[in-house]
Amino acid sequence: MSAVPPHEQDLLRVAVGGSVDHGKSSLIGRLLLDAEALKGDQLDEVKRGELSHVTDGLRAEREQGITIDVAYRYFSTPRRGFVIADTPGHTRYTRNMVTGASTADLLLLVVDARPPGLTEQSLRHVQLAHLLGIDHLVVAVNKIELVDYEPEAVTAIQHEIAATARRLGLTQATVVPVSALEGDNVVTRSTRTPWYQGPPLLQVLEDAVPRSAAEYSPLRFPVQWIVRDGAYRGLAGQVSGGYLNTGDEVTVLPSGERSRIARIDSFDGPVDHVRGPLSGTVILEDNLDVARGDVLVSTDGAPQPAREVDATLVWLGSESLTPGRRYLLKHLTRRVRATAASLRSVYDVYDDEKGDASELALNEVGEVTLRLATPIVADPYARNRTTGAFILIDELSHDTVAAGLVRETRAQIGSDEEQKSPDVVWHPGKLDRTERWQHLHAKGATVWLTGLPASGKSTISTALEQALVHRGRLAYLLDGDNVRHGLSGDLGFDAASRAENVRRVAHVARFFADAGGIAVVALVSPFAQDRDLARRLHEKAGLPFIEVFVDTPLEECARRDPKGLYARAKAGRLSGLTGEQNPYEPPPAPEVTIKTLEEPVTDAVERLMALLGVVG
Repeated sequence: MSAVPPHEQDLLRVAVGGSVDHGKSSLIGRLLLDAEALKGDQLDEVKRGELSHVTDGLRAEREQGITIDVAYRYFSTPRRGFVIADTPGHTRYTRNMVTGASTADLLLLVVDARPPGLTEQSLRHVQLAHLLGIDHLVVAVNKIELVDYEPEAVTAIQHEIAATARRLGLTQATVVPVSALEGDNVVTRSTRTPWYQGPPLLQVLEDAVPRSAAEYSPLRFPVQWIVRDGAYRGLAGQVSGGYLNTGDEVTVLPSGERSRIARIDSFDGPVDHVRGPLSGTVILEDNLDVARGDVLVSTDGAPQPAREVDATLVWLGSESLTPGRRYLLKHLTRRVRATAASLRSVYDVYDDEKGDASELALNEVGEVTLRLATPIVADPYARNRTTGAFILIDELSHDTVAAGLVRETRAQIGSDEEQKSPDVVWHPGKLDRTERWQHLHAKGATVWLTGLPASGKSTISTALEQALVHRGRLAYLLDGDNVRHGLSGDLGFDAASRAENVRRVAHVARFFADAGGIAVVALVSPFAQDRDLARRLHEKAGLPFIEVFVDTPLEECARRDPKGLYARAKAGRLSGLTGEQNPYEPPPAPEVTIKTLEEPVTDAVERLMALLGVVG
């Protein structure tokens, strides 16, 4: 049998977990010995009775008799190849167990046959593996020679494992009684356990079916380095999902700029395509401003960069997480500042229930919401284990304090209208809205005009603002260009920044309407979910919100083109223009639709005035 890393064979990645002193390293040593997968120097150690030294290579590990770091061993049988990750059992090194299990297909849990059997750390390893997407569990009940090969201890553990598997929803859970010391049921069936009718451990691993990859995985190519050599400019990185294909159109996130792949270079020279998890260097047809941390994605179905993330955290820091704390979030090749906006719940390792908590302590697992200073391109962990994973780093000590799994992302910060800064409360005034409006003889509202660039939003909104003021009503126009001076001057034009711009304007409009004024908003606001947030803010506050769809055909918008946007986009000097490169989602049920090719501006304004109850 071969001891070289397998490449072409059916490969199974196995994470070996369990509590300290339950015999993980010894069992791996026995498995490799009896499978004839050890080299000469390793055989010498095994002959001296040091099975665990096959994986425990650090001096501290051998001195203390525990596994500290993750040790990887490669071997193969005629049926398949294996990557074995021996992970630490000590609670202090839980972070290393998470690392070893993060790429595994199966968890091999080693449990001492003697009481107490399944310990808290054993259950924690099962829970962590489940959270990491491993749904196949094999339990090796070790040291059966110390219970005289009696079945009672194995049966008790088998019942506990079955209950745990049902609770977590694991698809497969197999229990095998073994002796790492004597070799019983490791590679061959043992005559000393006639009550066990199942296959030996190696056969169980050979028969295991690794979870299948998704039939279609969208392209994710995080840029790790910019390679420059004279006129040569390549984007180097590792494919984290899908394929890179020469000639394909790609979008650069978070900027939203588009280009095509002109060439792909590999270690062996130019290639037509590269699939994950291989690396390559991409040369684009256009000289775009791409930097380390950007991500190339498929233009079709490109995700929105996330400014807010719901995640599961495995807390590894000695100082607990509390809401409001700030950290560095390391995701793919990008580091961003993140704030723990809320701690929603903490798991119980024994019953998997989620309970309320004010902090997340060492080795606990919790559900949190993180707000990011700059966007990241992330997928739910269940879809992509690479783009759905991250770590949190303490800004002062630079220690890794958490391993994170993305559950859900949102393009805008505070998509929930009730989001607020930590440690603040709403300060009520002495006036309620009814009293304010009665004394001002005014009623507030927001009129939200949406449509393609150059559709006529600004023309209609300025005319509406003027008409309202001339008839004695307090009104103010929040124009898309104007709010980019100051209020949103720090935002770009990627999807996440546009969503944040809409969120800010929605809050300002709500304040203005609450004060008794009429906020006239003219924003492209291309996405329905962002406009829905603006509506919810007003409706929850009991304020009128009138959505106006300025419906102008794209051809007419391009013909008008007062700012020259469409001309610049067609000439390749402007990227991300809504209607040309980026999509626009028309409102499905606006209060008012204005077809500018059919209705004069004056008539449209009068319709809006009547809807607001303002008459001449």
